[in-house]
Amino acid sequence: LMNVEGWIPREQILGAESRKKVPSEFVVQRNTNANPPTFFLPLQGLIRNMINSDNPNDKSYLRAIYPRLKTWFNYYNTSQNGKLPFTYRWHGRDPTVTKHLNPLTLASGLDDYPRASHPSEDERHVDLRCWIAFAAGVMADIAKTLGHNWKDFEATHTLLSDNKLLDQLHWSPKGLQYSDYGLHTDNVKLEKPTHNLKTGQPPPNADLDKIRVVHSEPTLQYVNAFGYVSLFPFLLKIVNPDSPKLNHILQDITDPKKLWTDFGLRSISRSSKFYGRFNTEHDPPYWRGPIWINMNYLCLSALQYYSTIGGPYQEKARAVYIDLRKNIVQNIIKEYERTGYIWENYHDKTGEGKGSHPFTGWSA
Repeated sequence: LMNVEGWIPREQILGAESRKKVPSEFVVQRNTNANPPTFFLPLQGLIRNMINSDNPNDKSYLRAIYPRLKTWFNYYNTSQNGKLPFTYRWHGRDPTVTKHLNPLTLASGLDDYPRASHPSEDERHVDLRCWIAFAAGVMADIAKTLGHNWKDFEATHTLLSDNKLLDQLHWSPKGLQYSDYGLHTDNVKLEKPTHNLKTGQPPPNADLDKIRVVHSEPTLQYVNAFGYVSLFPFLLKIVNPDSPKLNHILQDITDPKKLWTDFGLRSISRSSKFYGRFNTEHDPPYWRGPIWINMNYLCLSALQYYSTIGGPYQEKARAVYIDLRKNIVQNIIKEYERTGYIWENYHDKTGEGKGSHPFTGWSA
């Protein structure tokens, strides 16, 4: 499915039956819009096994896939870069929407997770930066194993993993968290439009949908909506194990007023203005409260990593790992026994399964 540029479409919606189930605006795929390169996650584990393997078929496989992986990585690193050096932004956000509280960021996979209120080229997205840093490290490992030039990949990985530079671009002094940056205001609401009726003119029969109303002008600033996106430098193990910011993250994820629940980590802090908010009058919150197992899995992986590597927060990471793992596993089993299904996501207040089911993708 990869084209000559290295772009891979998010999905293929083929045939009349499939298209009937998908809104028309999502059918056409655009090669400007990249999606998270999650394939590098399992690839990292496979490569580690292959590097230590004596089986010649393993390296043959790596040689076969390497050219496409290189093209794919280069597509990300050249097409998704931001306005400033060493910054990246998801493409495809629509600045002209009138009915969305916050323009969707479908390319990121975290559709309605709050980003800058006014999409622009000034945006920089911390999760995408971390994905590319992670992918560069995997590419360097593959290139070394095959005897190819690995130094450029290693340099990119080292640069994007540099905590000082990461903090300069993405650490919010006000929010005390890793954040996106862009043209933003929190003072946005969905409101019913007013009818400017002439004297004697009856109101329209149909109720008009709520529209987005901006009550204060946006400014370039950090987007301090604490949640999954804020955790990416931690989730992909970029934060240094001796960094005080790691301790801050561990404190925040275990705070019940923020992400911690008895069932897993919710997607956004309870203290956020976007928590539980509809993004349109008819679209309920998706990444604004529910517990998603794929993100919790990444968190468990990170906690396990920081609990085994040296550092002042090693024991704290281990304690959080044990408690979070227990909460997630117990709730998934409880809901499976209650309903007979594994679910797309889980309610942050009750633990009840929500969304698509059976969902044997990342939840399984």
